[in-house]
Formats: sequence, C-alpha cells, structure tokens
Amino acid sequence: MEFDLPTTAAAFIAVIAIGVGGLIAAPMMTTNTVLMMVAPSMIVFGLLMLGIGIKHGEYRGTGR
Repeated sequence: MEFDLPTTAAAFIAVIAIGVGGLIAAPMMTTNTVLMMVAPSMIVFGLLMLGIGIKHGEYRGTGR
C-alpha cells in the first residue's frame, strides 16, 4: 500500500479527531482541558511517531 501526502494527512487528522472527539464526549475532562492540553500533545506525539515510522520504512526499504 502506498501512502502519499494527502492520504497520510487525512489518516493522521482522522485518528486525532476520533481521539479528541471521544475525549470530549466522555465525561472525564472538561472540553477546555482536552483542546488546550491533550490535543496538542496528541499532535506532537503523532508527528514524532510518523517521523520514526517513515525513517524505519526507509531503512527497511533499503534491504539492509
């Protein structure tokens, strides 16, 4: 399966939106807390994992 930039961005946004939406719907935290603290940390963590995943895929793709 080949991921180009629009597909990767759509999947990234969908995963973050589902997580944030679930936390907003659940009565665990206030909406302000979710949007100001949890959502930015989810985005940063997601970007870090995306970068590590891309580099790992490049490493595996070289056949070393």
